[in-house]
Amino acid sequence: MILRIPGFDSIIEAALAEDLSLGDPTTAALIPAHLTGRASFVSRQPGVLAGIEVALAVMRKVDPDLKLKALLLDGDVVEPGAALGTVEGRVSSILMGERTALNFLQRMSGIATITAKFMEAVEGTAATIVDTRKTAPGLRSLDKYAVAAGGGRNHRMCLGDGILIKDNHIAALRAEGISLAQVVRRAKTRAPHTVKVEVEIETLVEAQEAIKGGADILLADNMGPDELAKVVELARGRVMVEASGGINLESVAAIAKTGVNLISVGALTHSVKALDIGLDYDA
Repeated sequence: MILRIPGFDSIIEAALAEDLSLGDPTTAALIPAHLTGRASFVSRQPGVLAGIEVALAVMRKVDPDLKLKALLLDGDVVEPGAALGTVEGRVSSILMGERTALNFLQRMSGIATITAKFMEAVEGTAATIVDTRKTAPGLRSLDKYAVAAGGGRNHRMCLGDGILIKDNHIAALRAEGISLAQVVRRAKTRAPHTVKVEVEIETLVEAQEAIKGGADILLADNMGPDELAKVVELARGRVMVEASGGINLESVAAIAKTGVNLISVGALTHSVKALDIGLDYDA
């Protein structure tokens, strides 16, 4: 499954080129070429696994002769001390791929872990946690894969993946004397019939305008629970409502209880805390 991620091979190749462009003089000086061994990826803290196949693919790219095995699957809950996968073969190859493999594995597992915490916080409500385009440059496909591994859903993969009318689109057109309802109608008229139109709104009045223009989804930005509840009531049975803007683990439950359909959280990918995972050499 992981190999179907867009740009997967090129992402790994770029990461290895970044780390190995000048070789590894430490390993070359110390480790005999014939020396073989075995190492295990081991979690140091509890979390949700994502990226084990990516880490193993890094090792495979360094040395196709390495024997690789995933012991757990992406999306599995892990505890401290859990072995996630093994690498066996030339020790020099294992050492050269170690840091790059761990960088992917730690970041992706960190994303999956925080996503799972957000999903747990909204359990019992109708809300779904979704990501944003606030991803690390060049790593969007892996970041969003990790969100899905943690139980979340993916928002737009790129600008071409749907129409989302943001505040700056609206401001630019209002300067031309075009109302929000007219902006939405223009988008609906010019968009393919299969594409939904989502509109960012900041007030109840803007919500009314967007609905009047034919919006499919309202993106309520930086609204408190009381105001959000009014938007949800206005939109009920007419359009979907997505909440966004500075939402964290402390506030997300109250947001979800307003009845919104979606809650987008940029922090899933733009403020990642890597899960502590190591590669332990098996003596």
